[in-house]
Amino acid sequence: MTDLVDLSHHHGITTEYDDPSGEGTRPVPEATLRLILRKIGVDPDGPIDGPAAPQEMEVPDDGICHMPEWLERAPGWGVFCQLYELRSARNHGIGDFTDLAEMARIAGRAGADFLGVNPLHALFLGDPTRRSPFFPSTRSFLSPVYIALDALPGHAPEDIDGAALRAGDLVDYDAVVPAKLAALRAAFERRPFDGDEAAFEAFVKDGGAPLRRHALFEALSLAMSAEGKGAGWQGWPKALRDVESPEVEAFTEEHANEVRFHLWLQWQATRQLDAAQACAHEAGMRIGLYLDLAVGEAPDGSASWGGGETQMTGLAVGAPPDVFASEGQYWGLSAFNPGTLAQRDFAPFRDMIAAQLAHAGALRIDHAMALWQLFLIPDGEPASAGAHLRYPFSELLRVLAKESREREAVVIGEDLGFVPPGFREAMQAANILSYSILYFEKDGARFKRPEEYRPTALACLSTHDLPVLERWWAGEDIALRRELGLVGEADSDAHARERTRERRALLDAMRRAGALRGRLPRQREMPQEVLVAAHRYLARTRAALVGVRLADMVGPKAPTNMPGTVDEYPNWRPRAPLDLSDIAIHPDFRAVTAMMRHERPRDA
Repeated sequence: MTDLVDLSHHHGITTEYDDPSGEGTRPVPEATLRLILRKIGVDPDGPIDGPAAPQEMEVPDDGICHMPEWLERAPGWGVFCQLYELRSARNHGIGDFTDLAEMARIAGRAGADFLGVNPLHALFLGDPTRRSPFFPSTRSFLSPVYIALDALPGHAPEDIDGAALRAGDLVDYDAVVPAKLAALRAAFERRPFDGDEAAFEAFVKDGGAPLRRHALFEALSLAMSAEGKGAGWQGWPKALRDVESPEVEAFTEEHANEVRFHLWLQWQATRQLDAAQACAHEAGMRIGLYLDLAVGEAPDGSASWGGGETQMTGLAVGAPPDVFASEGQYWGLSAFNPGTLAQRDFAPFRDMIAAQLAHAGALRIDHAMALWQLFLIPDGEPASAGAHLRYPFSELLRVLAKESREREAVVIGEDLGFVPPGFREAMQAANILSYSILYFEKDGARFKRPEEYRPTALACLSTHDLPVLERWWAGEDIALRRELGLVGEADSDAHARERTRERRALLDAMRRAGALRGRLPRQREMPQEVLVAAHRYLARTRAALVGVRLADMVGPKAPTNMPGTVDEYPNWRPRAPLDLSDIAIHPDFRAVTAMMRHERPRDA
């Protein structure tokens, strides 16, 4: 019998990883190695055969992504927001595509080159509690919840109580999702096409079997959820888990209009998102919309229903134990099967990337290290039982780069956490911008100087998993982690002392760089001068792009997401405290954007 360790290494599976205690390594369980081998089509008891997994991150000549030549002459900047958080007098308790278009106009007129948003992937209409945009049902289709009702020809205001849904400071998904779905269905039944039925039929034809299968999944998911069997297919009767079963065929025939409704939802979402991108360009943005791609999909969602062979079923994405999480991290997401991808000439990956870039000028890839490897954990096992699996890096780059060049779209790779040696260098060679977070760009206790930032990067203060600067300055994130029981008292006290030192170090760095001058007012809250200076500091880095969080300027100041929590904190729910119509005149928005226009003017 072939040695299991040698066989695993040949196929790019790690057999051990560093112990977080710093004392040696931990072996990967034999059962995990055997499971992963079987999933990629290799007999764990067979001989070593077939091509070996890549050992180096080779960037092929045709694996170079698009990079606008103007970026070198005139580095750009843009605004980030969570689409759902946008508040307007006309939406229905959650930001929508019309709000996105208006926010693009506001940011574009302020001098921004892009407007970045959270992943817009389809979630689960049948289960509004599954609200994380990073845990989608599929990454290839859009969430209909973002459709602007008042832009539909068949919508009637009396179909939904918008005022009640807009009233709270948190998005009430349990109320918003069914209410908007009912109003969408009413608009569909009343006047779905308004003379554009030929365009709809062309959209359905172009979408082909994947689009029709997704629409069928959505119809079944809602039906099964109504019967108490759950929105995800793993809880459905066995016959309905098989796309090709007679029972599914019968459902399709009996509910043809419902399936057509979900096809129509995707058509409307696509049209409205495209309209927002057009608004971004009309407002002067050189990039336009900047979309976000989650690292995986729910194991019981649309992507894996009927397409399970393209997924690493029985295995979930996570992270190995380290000094920050001694038991590792279990993310629960399903990932592509590299063996099946190769057999299909990478069509599933290609289609997924194309689905994003069809509507955007830039794409952020969450956990970009997935292009090289993923840590996979067997279902039902702790994260410590997982192993890294190598992916066909060069081939994935070729597909990504081709789509990027054809769409003339910028690609950004989120490279936070454990980054394998050589990965950032490979990203740079492939024209993929890395992520530089001010909070983390340090050399010991010293914040890196602007000239020390990587030019092939997007720089920003923080991300959706981190506090806005005002809350970071006050140490409120430390207090909240303590309150939620995520950090013990001793560690929390140590973090608070360290934050005091970090605050002083940041002020010193900004003064040395000339980003902050003069005395600060003596006040408890963070002065506006610090907010502007921190962004000026980033604007003067060598980074090709700089991102400004809308929340840093106008709110919401509450955390977007608290990693390590599910229901303990209202993740992905905080709404902006002011209406879209008031953003452009907000003093912090005006101060920060005026400075950014001055420091990073558009190419004339």
